[in-house]
Amino acid sequence: MSAERQREYVLRTIEERGVRLIRLWFTDVLGRHKSVAISPAELESVLEEGLMFDGSSIDGFSRVQESDVLARPDPATFELLPWAKTDEPSGLMFCNIENIDGTPFEGDPRQVLHRNLARAQEHGYSFFVAPEMEFFYFASDDPTTKPEPIDQASYFDLTTADVASDLRKTTIHMLEKLSIPVEYSFHEDGPSQQEIDLRYTEAMNMADSVMALRMVVKKIAMDRGVYATFMPKPLNGQQGSGMHTHLSLFEGDTNAFHDADDQYGLSKVAKAFIAGLLVHAREITAVTNQLVNSYKRLNEGYEAPQHVTWARNNRSALVRVPVHKQGKPDSTRVEYRAIDPACNPYLAFSLLLAAGMRGIREGYELPNEAEGNLFELTGAQRNDLGIRSLPTSLNQALNEMEGSELVREALGEHIFEWFLRNKRSEWTGYQQQVSQWELDRYLRSW
Repeated sequence: MSAERQREYVLRTIEERGVRLIRLWFTDVLGRHKSVAISPAELESVLEEGLMFDGSSIDGFSRVQESDVLARPDPATFELLPWAKTDEPSGLMFCNIENIDGTPFEGDPRQVLHRNLARAQEHGYSFFVAPEMEFFYFASDDPTTKPEPIDQASYFDLTTADVASDLRKTTIHMLEKLSIPVEYSFHEDGPSQQEIDLRYTEAMNMADSVMALRMVVKKIAMDRGVYATFMPKPLNGQQGSGMHTHLSLFEGDTNAFHDADDQYGLSKVAKAFIAGLLVHAREITAVTNQLVNSYKRLNEGYEAPQHVTWARNNRSALVRVPVHKQGKPDSTRVEYRAIDPACNPYLAFSLLLAAGMRGIREGYELPNEAEGNLFELTGAQRNDLGIRSLPTSLNQALNEMEGSELVREALGEHIFEWFLRNKRSEWTGYQQQVSQWELDRYLRSW
């Protein structure tokens, strides 16, 4: 559907449905949800001219002396809000942020993804992704007390008193009303840990869907008197939450990753893409795993990858190549397992694409497949095999990112520099805090 027809559809639907309010959604650089509401009377002019607001009030956007920016709604993202009151129907649209002259604003994460998708399109590729969203339900969000799970179930468990199952069911219904198709949902390994897997689609649509999913999960939980969190590692001694993301490139309707004559079913394009992910993995980790807490998940093991390797059906590898479905070459894909659900999906997808495309353009060679359980190898054995590790702290990840020409180019100078400053400050704040672990270990002993 053309942009003009989409615009006409939105205006007609709002009139026919008696919509009273339209919420315009976007994110700051860290991926936190932002929203502004307008009346239907204002929508036509906002679609035409954009909505001006003070960008200096949004983290990572503008400096005070250049503060004004425009929020331009994307009519293709229009949906009716399923939780609005029946007598007060509301709609929503995601926005692109623009400069006053209408050019893309370089501090907008959605514009960053637009730019990287356009670069891939210049080479004939469209980028498809499918994330596995993991999260926890807790009895409250009080940070002064230990998080209290609402169940003690485990992987795929279901009981007649499974409160979380009902929460997931309600969440899925809400997502479907927002035109976000869900492939699977189930209870994960940890107590009160859940997973919702979204169906494969184009990366921009998926980034919008991830933002909507996080909002819906939290709202449904809040309505039921519990709290949902996408914090990567909220519990000691339990696995953390990842966002394992399946990736592939398409040339038109053809999966560019599939080669029926290859022993792995992988094309040269797929192998170079995987090699790009591996070569640049350490550089992009600060964005795919952007919190101090992210590294508690990566460092503890379980099924979180720690080493820069690839393999088929080996869940200790950073990049996994799942067996594609019989007779369905379009299902050929690769899975990037380090990323966690606290990331900004627009920036994370941009860097995964940029790393893979660099591998294709430069003809990177795919190293040997990792065999066996990498967690069982000693450090010396991994060194002998030439296996690098992912950064073990946010500080290490920022050091890798700071020297990366690829990340600077993919994110743009504005976001690159702001992200580094913001995350350096987060690391400094963390370093200055005395933890309960330190008090327990040292207070009486020294």
